[in-house]
Amino acid sequence: MKFSDLSYPQINQLTDKVIVLPIAAIEQHGPHLGVATDTDLVTWIAQKAEQNLEEDILLCPTLAFGSSHHHLAFGGTISLTINTYTLVIVELVESMLKSGFRKIVLLNGHGGNVTPVKQALAVLGNKYDSDLSPNIALVTYWETAGRVFAGQAPMESPALSHACEYETSMMLHIFPNKVWMEKAERPVRPESNGYIPWEDDEPNRGVTLFKQTQFISSNGSSGEPQLANAEKGKHLLENAAASITDFLKSFKNWPLSKDLSKK
Repeated sequence: MKFSDLSYPQINQLTDKVIVLPIAAIEQHGPHLGVATDTDLVTWIAQKAEQNLEEDILLCPTLAFGSSHHHLAFGGTISLTINTYTLVIVELVESMLKSGFRKIVLLNGHGGNVTPVKQALAVLGNKYDSDLSPNIALVTYWETAGRVFAGQAPMESPALSHACEYETSMMLHIFPNKVWMEKAERPVRPESNGYIPWEDDEPNRGVTLFKQTQFISSNGSSGEPQLANAEKGKHLLENAAASITDFLKSFKNWPLSKDLSKK
């Protein structure tokens, strides 16, 4: 069921449902993908889950703009700063809480959103846990789908990154008109130092060094986008949609948290 198709009296009668807000980005995806890639992918997955669970969830329009300042050097990026994005998420969720919803899912399609959204969840928890005790979850589709996005056949690259084999394959499946494969190539990346995974074929050893995209990629992409094809994309998207559907089925039945310190 779509939030945008309903009047407010109808919405007020549906607060027992899980409300789902897809969050994404408008940002450069190298020379071979459109800037709406993250938005297109997470919207498709959200809509597929909504079709599977029409009676259980209420699907909001996708929040297309995300936290993407690290991509600004390549152009085509429309971004909110980390602090602003955190506040945006807090205020959108507060709107849902004031409408009566207590089970809220932020369905994420952009890696740069994760840190500010986690901060938003901390703010919301501090503010509302004692009175409303809502369940507010951040769910990132490639993490929920697990090994499918971590090198499992038919994929040839070891993990999803950015404008890579994975994202390019998914876009070839659903929006091939937004893919220019003749421009897809592995970018120049910094030399390996044994600790920082500049590329998706290096293991993470627990060390983080954050850099703007132009310092870690010559063309704004990563991975091996030239390995992409539509069949791989179909495999990825079907598994992503199934994993999100399974999560939402489970989440709907989670009880609201109780204060265990009170006897």
